Amino acid sequence: MYGFSRGRLMSRKKQAHSPTVIDLFCGAGGLSEGFRQAGFRVLVGNDADKFAGMTYTATHHGAVFLPGQIQSLSAMDFLRTAKLRRGELDCLIGGPPCQAFSVYNHQRGLHDDRSNLFREYLRIVDGLLPKWVVMENVTGITSAGGGLAMREIVNGLSELGYNVETKILRAEQYGVPQERRRIFFIGNRLRAPVIWPEATHGPGLKPFVTVWEAIGDLPKLSNGEAPVGAQAYRYDPMSDFQRYVREQSNTVENHAAPRLANVNLERMKYIPEGGSWRDLPNRLLPTGMKLARRCDHTKRYGRLKKDGLASTILTKCDLHWGAYIHPEQDRVLTVREAARLQAFPDWFVFNGPKTEQYIQVGNAVPPLLGKHIAQSVLSAQPFGRKRAVIGPMDLRAKELHFAL
Repeated sequence: MYGFSRGRLMSRKKQAHSPTVIDLFCGAGGLSEGFRQAGFRVLVGNDADKFAGMTYTATHHGAVFLPGQIQSLSAMDFLRTAKLRRGELDCLIGGPPCQAFSVYNHQRGLHDDRSNLFREYLRIVDGLLPKWVVMENVTGITSAGGGLAMREIVNGLSELGYNVETKILRAEQYGVPQERRRIFFIGNRLRAPVIWPEATHGPGLKPFVTVWEAIGDLPKLSNGEAPVGAQAYRYDPMSDFQRYVREQSNTVENHAAPRLANVNLERMKYIPEGGSWRDLPNRLLPTGMKLARRCDHTKRYGRLKKDGLASTILTKCDLHWGAYIHPEQDRVLTVREAARLQAFPDWFVFNGPKTEQYIQVGNAVPPLLGKHIAQSVLSAQPFGRKRAVIGPMDLRAKELHFAL
């Protein structure tokens, strides 16, 4: 069903003939992993987060992690590391930090320094001149600053010779057991069409992958329980999704329950599966929520439904942020459960302190969604076949011809 490729075991000879990719703002490497599963050879990843870099290095054995702020790196740094010349890279991917555009950031806007990092992506595109570009961001970028950032991205890529299109994709429509919407920019300078991946799950298609299909086989934990080392699975795989995430894995890691305060344990007793803060007696409501309307804070203190989709996985599974309570157990989701809901394979182990692991998982592009995007790029441009390459000069000549 999922067609998980054993890319980590791919022969060097086969890798040498695979299309190449470099990942900017790579984080732990969810988008890189999706492209790897589709058959791309990941050459370089860059991020300023040292803990994400530890994870990326441990999980992308054929790639080089280039640490540091992207502002301090030149396109030549990437070309030297990848052993490529300008114009040879098949695809540049990445998601500039999105906090400045997120609807969860009530101070969002272009005044935030992080809102300018998309310009660094454009700078590297200019220096590398890849055949394809793929950029991901939160949907809030369409409205922040009146849509200025989005227009600048599209216009900037167009000026560099790329035919670029944008589309909001829903991760759950591609086998990810989570409600997650992100905007993607896909472009190329090959006169190739931009082909968007067709949905595989939803009404009239395969059923959405549920929360329980995703995490139901993981070991049972109590509040604050943190086993040392790898753990055995609770059950044999119960779904195609579990078979996908467990391929190449006999045990599971990153599965430890955060310790919650007693007041939160008391609150959980009143919250049924699918319930939320509305099920709490007034005396147990946080002070700031006692005057809230029933239509406000809709998913806070939410307990996930086994047969439903998870809420968007954010950078911490805080029950005050949303529906992050386990369907059966009185605790919040572990890093591994969050990673499962992001469609990471179990062999993909996250490094650093637990808080940093949650950040890595929440910031990632779900690998399954990345895989579908990569497959669409491959379907539009079979990389074994040459196609005319155009650049800014070609576009200007074409415009002059039509003007005459």
